[in-house]
Amino acid sequence: MTLSAALLAEFDEEMSHTRKVLECVPDDKFAWKPHEKSFALGRLANHIAALPIMPAIIINRGGSKPSDATSKSELLANFDQTVAASRQALAAMDDEYLAKTIRVTPEVSKTVYVALRGRGLMNHLIHHRGQLTVYLRLLDVPIPGMYGPSADEK
Repeated sequence: MTLSAALLAEFDEEMSHTRKVLECVPDDKFAWKPHEKSFALGRLANHIAALPIMPAIIINRGGSKPSDATSKSELLANFDQTVAASRQALAAMDDEYLAKTIRVTPEVSKTVYVALRGRGLMNHLIHHRGQLTVYLRLLDVPIPGMYGPSADEK
């Protein structure tokens, strides 16, 4: 399996897990915060729904995140839109492109692969998805399993 094919398979799996968590976001709790210094639930969920656009932006050198959703149905529609755009971009690239060095900030250059795996998407998304599961737990919302059953699914 090529590195690009492995990255696409991982993308598909992580987006499936992420959608399951976003489906649990209560419509009436978008303004809820677990702490005064924390993001509101809706802001965190919108950030997670927008993050999948990053591969399309990195690969296509352009694009934009969707407008913030105010309901779960809008949130899921935004997520599905960003996932579709990036899946198409990821499916079109090859290992040679993944090895290419790009500038991610004025001071930092990385390979496309490292940019996509780290702050550009996967690790960043998984980090915030974990935060969202804590928010949901604090609201007593059952958490779906991702890499096996959750405590709510046993």
